[in-house]
Amino acid sequence: MLLSTFFFQVHAQDEKNYDVVLKLNGEEHIGKVTEMDDTSIKFVHKDETLANTFKKADIMKITFASGRIEIINKSSGTKEDNSTKTESLESHHNKIAILPFTYLINKQSAGEEMTYKVQNECFSFLNNHVGELQIQDPRTTNATLIKAGINQENMRGYTMGEICNILGVEYVITGTVTQGETYVSNYSGSSTNAKSDKGKNNKGNIFKSSTSTYSSSVQKYETAITMNIYTDKNSTLFSKDHTSFWQTDDAYKITLQYLLKRTPVYKK
Repeated sequence: MLLSTFFFQVHAQDEKNYDVVLKLNGEEHIGKVTEMDDTSIKFVHKDETLANTFKKADIMKITFASGRIEIINKSSGTKEDNSTKTESLESHHNKIAILPFTYLINKQSAGEEMTYKVQNECFSFLNNHVGELQIQDPRTTNATLIKAGINQENMRGYTMGEICNILGVEYVITGTVTQGETYVSNYSGSSTNAKSDKGKNNKGNIFKSSTSTYSSSVQKYETAITMNIYTDKNSTLFSKDHTSFWQTDDAYKITLQYLLKRTPVYKK
């Protein structure tokens, strides 16, 4: 309950300082209404400077930062359609999806399987630490994205609020793992084995020894992860990056857990 209260406080703070445009399709846009005429409004999203034009025919209401609410359209479509939309929006609450992580090695993609591997490891670790929240199974997330025609290449064409609505969740977790080769550690050494045996006349010991040498090389890496959590209102709930102390090729695992423990969705 405390976690849910925290989320609502974050949303309330956003809405208090900005105008909120609610569209008929359920999308909410947080920012500033700069102009309005008979058919459209000019709108600048929070933390952006580009002015967008929204048709009034697509807007249900505008809640201004002052607290004033202006109803643009009271309804859209049939009563059954509106009920379904409202019900769909309500079903988003307290649900989280984890997107496939971008994984780069030496600035090159590590391949699709690594993006899914990190996504699954994130899910496995977080699954028992989200309290009252519900976390969506990665297979459901990935299948829904594929059916919607969304992949790593075109995902930048969607806002995180749109991704949330497509997945039917209130929050999405995204991340990028960046790994680079740094140096190679070389190890070498030798060992001597001595063996004693009695001579033929049993008058003394004969010592035999053998010496072996060995060497090995270990590639060292620098691993960093950037993690973000966005809401279905297209606002940022969490953003942090961390560089791992460990220099192994699987250092991303402990770094991933380090960041997840510091997100507002994590609960012991």
